Amino acid sequence: MKKGIAASKGYAIGKVFIQEHEEIVINDVKISDIQAEKELLQRALVSAKEQLEKIKAKAAESMGEEKAAVFEAHITLLDDPEFTGAMELEIENNSSNAMKAVADVTNTFVMIFESMEDAYMRERAADIKDVSKRIIANVAGKVDSFEITEENTIVVAHDLTPSDTAQLDRSKVVAFLTNIGGRTSHSAIMARTLEIPAVVGLKDITTSVKNGDIVIVDGIEGTIIVNPEASVIEEYKTKREKFIAEQEELKKLISVKTTTKSGKRVEVCGNIGKPEDVHQVLANGGDGVGLFRTEFLYMDRDSAPTEEEQFESYKYVLEKMEGKQVVIRTLDIGGDKTLPYLPLPEEMNPFLGYRAIRLCLDRKEIFKVQLRALLRASIYGNLCVMFPMISGLEEFLQAKEVVDECKAELKAEGKEYSETTQWGIMVEIPAAAVFADELAKYVDFFSIGTNDLIQYTLAADRMSEKVSYLYNPMHPSVLRLIKMTIEGAHKHGKWVGMCGEMAGDETAIPTLVEYGLDEFSMSASSILNAKKIIMEQ
Repeated sequence: MKKGIAASKGYAIGKVFIQEHEEIVINDVKISDIQAEKELLQRALVSAKEQLEKIKAKAAESMGEEKAAVFEAHITLLDDPEFTGAMELEIENNSSNAMKAVADVTNTFVMIFESMEDAYMRERAADIKDVSKRIIANVAGKVDSFEITEENTIVVAHDLTPSDTAQLDRSKVVAFLTNIGGRTSHSAIMARTLEIPAVVGLKDITTSVKNGDIVIVDGIEGTIIVNPEASVIEEYKTKREKFIAEQEELKKLISVKTTTKSGKRVEVCGNIGKPEDVHQVLANGGDGVGLFRTEFLYMDRDSAPTEEEQFESYKYVLEKMEGKQVVIRTLDIGGDKTLPYLPLPEEMNPFLGYRAIRLCLDRKEIFKVQLRALLRASIYGNLCVMFPMISGLEEFLQAKEVVDECKAELKAEGKEYSETTQWGIMVEIPAAAVFADELAKYVDFFSIGTNDLIQYTLAADRMSEKVSYLYNPMHPSVLRLIKMTIEGAHKHGKWVGMCGEMAGDETAIPTLVEYGLDEFSMSASSILNAKKIIMEQ
């Protein structure tokens, strides 16, 4: 038995197919005809774009438009002058051959993303690698085809790129296994959408099995069994049937209101990063959006989104949710998330420095564009706005002053906004949790951001392998801060949500229900299971 990371739930039994990409050797041979090399690169970019258009269409058919949007991002990357333009400059300035130019530029971009603390942002490095690999393959004239012909196939690979995963034929592929990867990688997210079990991070699975081996994949525990006994196969067939029946049963909860055994109504919502993600929240029976990470609107572009662009994004989500509550977080940039057009000062510890609300209050010209867009969109639905990284009352009141300035401007311009919008804060700094009973007098709601709250409370970077054992959501000190926040809010009749990973943690949900948490927000794929657990409490 081998243990990895359970990336997509379910059980599968099938034959191994090891996916082997042909290795392309990149050398440092200098070229003399710079124009010809630039033309070679351009032809490769055109071919890569045509291939991605086809993959996007196939992904839209099998997984839906929202999941296919990742390939739109890949196509956009091919058109990004900062990315492809840098490749041309490598050819011009260093007489690099096209493959070497692509590889060098890619390495620079990948290093930036892989150094980020946020798991989602680190995984975006895989997108850049995927696009780069495709460009290099086109330069070399060696584009891999990825076709599975046998049923009950378990794909084994060092890693599966988003484009590899999108091309998996669900009628043939029953699971996949990789040496590397995590739960937030696009391939893992797509596997969950396709409802294909997946175990990643197995380290050496490509050399531990061979083509034709029979393998049991346990996507619940994150384990695999190679060439099992017949009795073990029968045992897992029974587990698989039971799991499928349970998943079908969960779908009955899509339109059910979540209520605990004591009769308390609890909202189970979804976290989104892009407007299109709202479809998955609705498809999984979400009661609303508990966190819209607006920083993704600011990324992968050369300049900040305009008021109109942001207005359209917020309006889209509010309209699609048809009156269900939508909690939108204002710009949370800094720390591990940087923007090329917004240079930030070098700091010894950026996670405790100039970021989130601190940056927005200092750069009001950026903050006001977003607030005006939010206010204008507020008339299209049930909007709640929260400010990140609040450490005390003064910051919240300053932020509300900027909101009032924006309201006055819009009123003078004859533009409408709703007076029923709720204004709250993220509780992710221990100081805010300790002071919750006082802050609750002024805010409309709290949303607990457990990812940061846990690491700030325990002084343990969750991404550091050396201290990750200290990162414990169920640590008594963390639980006490969560309880203090909920009690402080309820004392003044305010509601409390949670939008960190802990909200979807099966082991934590019963305790959070006991504490009286009013709203749980998580990835869309976790909503139905969370509903079930909450209703059992």
